[in-house]
Amino acid sequence: MKKTIYSAFLTSVLLFSSCDKDYLDTSPTDAVTEENVLANTKNAMAALNGIHRILYLQHNGSQNQGGEGSMKIMMDALGEDWVQTLGTSWWANEHNWTSHRNATSTSTYNHAWYYFYYRIISNANMLINGLDNATGPEAEKKMVIGEALVYRAWAHFQLVQVFGERYDAGKTNDQLGVPLMMTNTTEGQPRATVQAVYDQINKDLDDAITMLTGLDARPAKSHFNAAVAKGIKARVALTQQNWSVAAKSAQEAIQQSGATLMSRTQYTSGFNNVDNPEWMWGSKMQSDQTNYFYSFFAYMSANFSSTAIRQNPKKINSVLYDQLPATDVRRQLWDPTGTSIPAPPNGVKVKYGQKKFLVADPNLSIGDVPHMRLAELYLILAEAEARQGVSTAATNLFTLVSARDPQYVRSTNTGQALVDEILIQRRAELWGEGFRFLDLKRTNSPLNRTGANHIEQWAWAVRTNNFTVPVGANEWQFLFPQAELNVNKAIVQNPL
Repeated sequence: MKKTIYSAFLTSVLLFSSCDKDYLDTSPTDAVTEENVLANTKNAMAALNGIHRILYLQHNGSQNQGGEGSMKIMMDALGEDWVQTLGTSWWANEHNWTSHRNATSTSTYNHAWYYFYYRIISNANMLINGLDNATGPEAEKKMVIGEALVYRAWAHFQLVQVFGERYDAGKTNDQLGVPLMMTNTTEGQPRATVQAVYDQINKDLDDAITMLTGLDARPAKSHFNAAVAKGIKARVALTQQNWSVAAKSAQEAIQQSGATLMSRTQYTSGFNNVDNPEWMWGSKMQSDQTNYFYSFFAYMSANFSSTAIRQNPKKINSVLYDQLPATDVRRQLWDPTGTSIPAPPNGVKVKYGQKKFLVADPNLSIGDVPHMRLAELYLILAEAEARQGVSTAATNLFTLVSARDPQYVRSTNTGQALVDEILIQRRAELWGEGFRFLDLKRTNSPLNRTGANHIEQWAWAVRTNNFTVPVGANEWQFLFPQAELNVNKAIVQNPL
């Protein structure tokens, strides 16, 4: 029987990761059955590590489908701050706003996005719903279920943001979202409303925070703890324009994380090490488990020796860069002349080229991938407070920006002017980390690439060019993959 995409992983393998060697001695070494996974908490923890590993596995056979790192690239490729050197290369169709609007191509990212996050949900559901009778310490059971709940919430959040219309706090939000999967099934499910999906996301996060609070330290930063769960809750609340919850959750995440803002020296060290004191959640890459040409760094680093980097190095929007003061360390992550870019042999050096992301060895595409940094939480806190008119917004912004620019003076802006300043800081701070498309959509802002250093050779664009897309256009919603529609008669496609 054909299965819907989101249920096709009911019996999929749960790969072991290497973030904790104690969990690598179960048998078999590459996969476990559902029965074995649920027998005890040791096996369940190994399966949880497998979900962590999914975040940097290759999916669907295409080299640009390398897990969460690839999803981050797509979100920035759809924005205006991430600039291509070539008009024909990997990520060109994403950058051109065509892939997410193609329901039939097997290589389109609407398929990969759908497949990837529902695979995570399916494996999380197995742990959430099946560990009641597992043997082992109660604290370990709480950790597994709590982390699985975070995964289920986060994956649904990623899905509803792109397939549904944007959440609007001033409306009922009864527009169609995505199938809400709380149990694994092979039966096709209809799209739940956007409100229903967000309600479940928040419930899962609240339940997870309760379960993870008070537990011993997590084994590694690839795992979730209560602080990271609160950080994700802050993201969700910001998207829902629930400013008070966003501010409260961000503040608690900051206070409980134990993270500190990195030094200026650390800031220019390549964004490739999960041990950085500012990283709250990230994927650790093992030197013996290289991701070859499907890793995040195979496309985003300045110095890995791949064709994608030699011929198509990534750049920053020149208009955004030129707004950064000379004393801001973030200016050092790009070069407007291109001369200092550490390009691989025979690689081109381009103006405004990036050197934020670097690999330690140019012959290996190995680098840890950041999923949450303390800086993001300060930005959420400042934005949420500014939108409420809370006076401490400028102070929290100062805490972050003064760590990047010692000459930065506490802002005297208020109201929308302060919000606008925070959003500019957010664009500069989080460049290349997978936020821009989602930020444009949540703030109901148009795509506008005009006046910057984008190239103008996009004859196959959705529109006459890919420089502008107005708010409310159909293109802000991904199309559901045709493979899902073929087997799930309960689902409805987005407007073409």
